[in-house]
Amino acid sequence: MTLSKKFFLLVFSLTSLNTFAQKIEIGGGLGAMNYKGDISPNFYPAFARLGGNLLFRYNPNKIVSFRTNLVLGSIYGDDSKVDDSFNQLRGKTFKTSINELNVVTEYNFFDYKYNRYHKDWTPYVFGGVGLMSFSPRDEKTSDYKTLQVVIPFGIGIKYNVTGPLDINVEFGTRKTFTDYLDNLGGDNPALPKNQQNDYSRSDMYYYTSLSLTYKFIKVYCPK
Repeated sequence: MTLSKKFFLLVFSLTSLNTFAQKIEIGGGLGAMNYKGDISPNFYPAFARLGGNLLFRYNPNKIVSFRTNLVLGSIYGDDSKVDDSFNQLRGKTFKTSINELNVVTEYNFFDYKYNRYHKDWTPYVFGGVGLMSFSPRDEKTSDYKTLQVVIPFGIGIKYNVTGPLDINVEFGTRKTFTDYLDNLGGDNPALPKNQQNDYSRSDMYYYTSLSLTYKFIKVYCPK
């Protein structure tokens, strides 16, 4: 390979790398994790617990983005605080730690790309697949698997604060395939009636977050 060809290849590689880097976004944030299941048959905001997340996003164009998230948090529930006589009679409580890694696709309703002449924003929806591991505070009541597939989906809003900095507000639901997030699941007729659960439905959890992200963009200054 001649020297000129090597130089051309180097310039092309650096240009491609720079173009790719300008489509990358990283960030993190805090939020609240909640749960719906046997000990919380409806959405109870009082059961929310603190969570945190780190994200990596790739923006190939203005409409679609691809993102991977690491989410850490915990969920909680208490039968005695639920407005249902069966729950109050059962009197169970739980706390479970959750670690989640997911990959999702985002669809922006408006063209979303940083422009130095104005602050951009858009609502978006997302959906994908992930892996979730959970660890109950109390001793396991059954021999269930604590590593599970989850289906994350939800809505959010992106807002460009200034330059490469964006704020993301998001509400997401996690469809699970386990009934043991609350350490209470399965069909066990040997249990007293007031200690059994609704084994026909899987548990699910939610994560509401506020994240700050940084885009690797090149800002051209006027001469």
